[in-house]
Amino acid sequence: MEKQDLRIIFMGTPEFAVGTLSRLVEQQYQVVAVVTQPDKPVGRHQNELQPSAVKTYAIEHGIPVLQPVKMKDPDFVAELDSYNADIQVVVAFRMLPEVVWSMPRFGTFNVHAALLPQYRGAAPINWAIINGETETGVTTFFLDHNIDTGRIILQRRFPIPDDADVEYVYDGLMQLGAEIATDTLDLVMSSNGHIEAKDQDEFTKSQNTLHPAPKIFKDTCQIDWNQPAKRVYDFVRGLSPYPGAWTTLNYNNRPSTLKLFHTSKNTEVVGTVAPGTIRTHHSHLFIACQDNWLEILDLQLSGKKRMSARDFINGNRDIDTATVD
Repeated sequence: MEKQDLRIIFMGTPEFAVGTLSRLVEQQYQVVAVVTQPDKPVGRHQNELQPSAVKTYAIEHGIPVLQPVKMKDPDFVAELDSYNADIQVVVAFRMLPEVVWSMPRFGTFNVHAALLPQYRGAAPINWAIINGETETGVTTFFLDHNIDTGRIILQRRFPIPDDADVEYVYDGLMQLGAEIATDTLDLVMSSNGHIEAKDQDEFTKSQNTLHPAPKIFKDTCQIDWNQPAKRVYDFVRGLSPYPGAWTTLNYNNRPSTLKLFHTSKNTEVVGTVAPGTIRTHHSHLFIACQDNWLEILDLQLSGKKRMSARDFINGNRDIDTATVD
């Protein structure tokens, strides 16, 4: 089977998914349609509609776009079926009902930004960094009834440097995800759809603990200063640049939200100082954790622009009288 003979439906929404979609288009795979989320209301009065990154790319390249509100909607299912796809490729999209993922003759596979069965869920990149992992990767697997539990087709590994944040890993996995998607499609074509995918139970037997990757909410992002500095350091970079780890700054009797984006590990022991204590020294800003001081390099006070710690100190000369919690 050749590329021009394989009819592909692509499903995805954010920029991460565009990495794979653009690779398919550039390498001349036959993408017959794209399925993405409905346009999102934006603006002060929510009266403007913003298309997804995938929709924008698809329109620019003349690819038909489907935007169902409900994936089981009979009209959508009928329209999807009319494209007579051989396979569906899913990247960063919602959970699909069986009537959709079972439709193509070669099935539906997902590109997941983790080494399954680790980090099943909506935020695998964030949680891998938060947990201090030194390695992650991408996985292609066939969809089934549950979230991220289907049979594994291929995996590719990606190292996480100790100073890497979400943006760095996101960009790396976006490119790696595009590569593994085309490798998977090539495997589908060479085998005429008869891929020997492996059940995830074969992988779970060798792993003592499975780490989940649930969706991240505002409360998830609050820093706990009663933890070791290394844990806080990983937590901050695992949420940077978005959505951003935050803490409450108690300063001049006015509590406000302080987001942290970039920190530096410090070996100085805090001693008897309480976690959350702030200290400054020669334009350097430090906050006490359970064991060591953590240097703050890049931050944003509620209602202000993101800035360096040096600029923050210059504008708040007595900041070392404040605390965070």
